Amino acid sequence: MIQLKPDRGGYGRPLQAGLFIRDFLSGKGPEASMVIDPFRGSTQSDINYEYKEASARATAREHAEKLISNLVLSGAEVTEEEAEAIYQRQLKRISRKFTHMRYHSFLVYFGRLKQLGWVEATHETEPSAIQDNYPGAPGRAYYRLTKTGKAAADNLWSNPLFALHPEYGANHKK
Repeated sequence: MIQLKPDRGGYGRPLQAGLFIRDFLSGKGPEASMVIDPFRGSTQSDINYEYKEASARATAREHAEKLISNLVLSGAEVTEEEAEAIYQRQLKRISRKFTHMRYHSFLVYFGRLKQLGWVEATHETEPSAIQDNYPGAPGRAYYRLTKTGKAAADNLWSNPLFALHPEYGANHKK
């Protein structure tokens, strides 16, 4: 995984949404997420769920690595089994709300990717739960990467707002 980080401050999360979405829709299964068929794509809600779960795993891994490092520096030996137990404890402690991006924010973010032409809706849909009460409601649409999205550089995927509005320059970081 490529570590991209702003010059000042730093991100409060170990996993960037744009890079995750690109890799997920490429069928790479980043951060132990589900592997999908890149031609078929996935629904926004499934991408969001996989992102939140991957963020939780990455956050738990970072916390566990810090704990294990402190144990090793204090002179303790940590076996593979103990390290896995520490990771599992950390994973249970991570709130899915803690992994930052709420669903509405994800939809706004994903909307930017659509504006850039990096993702496109396929013609496939599936029933959504809301259709149980509102039969006329739209189904869940599948999205996949476009050629433009596949060709976009990592720095653009890590900040689609800047890619959409380059005229903002560095002001968007302040």
